[in-house]
Amino acid sequence: MNSFDPAAATAHWLATLSPQETARAVAYTQGSHWLILWGFLVSALVAWIIVRTNWLVAIRERVERKKPRPNLATLAVAAAYFALSTLMALPWAVYESWWREKAYGLTSQAFRGWLSEALIGAAVSVVLSSLLLVVIYALIRRARRLWWAWGAVVTAVFIVIGLVASPILIEPIFNTYTPAPNGPVRDAVVELAKQTGTPSDKIFIYNGSKQSDRYTANVSGLFGTARVAMSDTMFQQGADLSEVRGVVGHEMGHYVHAHVLWMVGVLVILAGLAFWLTDRLYPFARRLLGAKRVGDISDPAGLPVLGLVLAFLGVLATPVFATMTRTIEQDADHFSLVHANEPDGLAKALVKTAEYRAPSPSAIEEFLFYDHPSVENRVRRAMEWKKAHPETGKPVS
Repeated sequence: MNSFDPAAATAHWLATLSPQETARAVAYTQGSHWLILWGFLVSALVAWIIVRTNWLVAIRERVERKKPRPNLATLAVAAAYFALSTLMALPWAVYESWWREKAYGLTSQAFRGWLSEALIGAAVSVVLSSLLLVVIYALIRRARRLWWAWGAVVTAVFIVIGLVASPILIEPIFNTYTPAPNGPVRDAVVELAKQTGTPSDKIFIYNGSKQSDRYTANVSGLFGTARVAMSDTMFQQGADLSEVRGVVGHEMGHYVHAHVLWMVGVLVILAGLAFWLTDRLYPFARRLLGAKRVGDISDPAGLPVLGLVLAFLGVLATPVFATMTRTIEQDADHFSLVHANEPDGLAKALVKTAEYRAPSPSAIEEFLFYDHPSVENRVRRAMEWKKAHPETGKPVS
């Protein structure tokens, strides 16, 4: 009879965190929840300032001074809007993404390095977002009643193109990706890749410690560009082979189960709903912001109004997005347990993530805000797996 107690084992793993570490994680996590609200309020203030100054109206009128050029006007207005809003919200971004991370010991990146990367990322975002909006506003003008449906499809296409191109064109701007070097780690990863049907040449290590000290790995790309990438923080923090197998098995679960495509499909539906609601809420939001010189939703000078409505809907949809990602993360954990069968290794790795995600939230907090299952729940499931499959370290058929 197997006397192993999953509850006691879970408590043991959580006890490896000191009371000080747990308190810091709770403070960081609960503060992050408030950042959702404060971030929206910053966006609202920026939108209000841009609307009331009529900067975008002036740009649109200047572009179309001699003749209507709606696409060019949209491109100019969108680029100006994203550039202005990025610069105006920069102090908030510094606090949220650098100062606060530094204060909680989650990054050692110097401010100059963070700022240069933030500005490069903003420049890329300005270009790509502006191009997308040219298409969206063209749809608003030409398919007025059903623009929201076509807009959702176009947004999905842009997301897919971005996912395919990101590992090739975007990610190398910020980090260096190299194949896992020869040795026990690579051998273990290649063996697991063969078991799961993941291409063994798609396993990379990147210098993630450049930006963050978080213990993490990820899957990026789509179709031929998809890859599993492990941050070098995993190895700087002394990950053993059982941890590597547990974490990489999780990321391979994302790859094999095509979670990215599943999420894109859900996002098409959510984007359609968000655009439909925006179409109906836009007049009210325009009056609320006092946008007297801005036209209806087809006027690109009303982009701050449209953006604010979408941001508001995004805040309301936080539990929806959280549940969506939490579901696939749980599935990836199960994939790792089935194929890597390293419950202790996975648990050890999960506890390390508790520094930026409080391990034991209430059920309501987890539902509303957590885009991963709580560390306590994930470790408990791993321990329950260990009880049901006592011979760890061996693939389960």
